[in-house]
Order: sequence, then structure tokens, then C-alpha cells
Amino acid sequence: MAEQQSDTREFAIQKIYCKDISFEAPNTPQIFREQWQPEVNLQLGNAAQSLGEGVHEIVLTVTVTVKLADKTALLVEVQQAGIFNIKGYNEQEMGVMVGSFCPNILFPYAREAISDLATRGGFPQLLLAPVNFDALYQQHLQQQQQQAKTSEDTTH
Repeated sequence: MAEQQSDTREFAIQKIYCKDISFEAPNTPQIFREQWQPEVNLQLGNAAQSLGEGVHEIVLTVTVTVKLADKTALLVEVQQAGIFNIKGYNEQEMGVMVGSFCPNILFPYAREAISDLATRGGFPQLLLAPVNFDALYQQHLQQQQQQAKTSEDTTH
């Protein structure tokens, strides 16, 4: 039975694309005259939508805010999306596919778009460090378990 299940698993990338891109440089041109010692804040988000049997759109949202002192130098948000065929996985495995595996595929594309936008905006190249989506997904699961335990404790 287990061999049959593994034979029915399917994973394929149909398409990878930018769903939404936003770039703001609210303090230009004055910010270009300041010494470039940026503080970079990275925020990640992930959403999934079923498009039909075994077909899913996964959207990775990457928001980068770069500040010099208290001034925002640039704010970039990229929604990098992909359409994936994902079939034959149980619920727990689907969580890993959607929460870790697919974002790992999408992140390099978002990283490249953000770097390109920063450069086109007149700023130094902005290379984001790789992200461990496996660890982030495990952290997310632990937070969910903790919240479930906390709400269970308060209802008793």
C-alpha cells in the first residue's frame, strides 16, 4: 500500500511569475547624500490557493524595508508566485510542500527581483541572505501548537 501511495505522488512546476511588485524610495534624492549604512528589515509571508484538483497557486510575499537612521531609504515588496501540480500527498506532507518546499523554489526569483529593483532605484545592490524555509515552517507549527495549547488551557 505504501508503495502505491508513493507511485501516485506528483510534483511539477507549471509556471513561476511575479504577481505584484512595489518599489518606494520616499526620501530621494536627499537619501543619496547620506552615508550608506543601512538597516535592513525582511518580512516573509506565504499564501496558497487551490486552483483545481491537485493544482495550487503558492504566493511568497517578501517585503524589504531599508532605513538609514530613522529615514526609509527604500521599501520593496515582491509577491513571487508559482502554479504547482501537487498530488498524492497527505495533509501533513501538503503543509510541508506549501509552507517550505514551494517557497524554497520561489525565493531565489523574489531575491533577484528585489536586487534588480534596488539597483534600478539608484541604490547599491541588495542581496538577501538565503532563507531556511524548513526551519521557519517548523517554527510556525510550534507556534500553532502553543496557541492551541494556550487556548485549550484558557477554556478549561
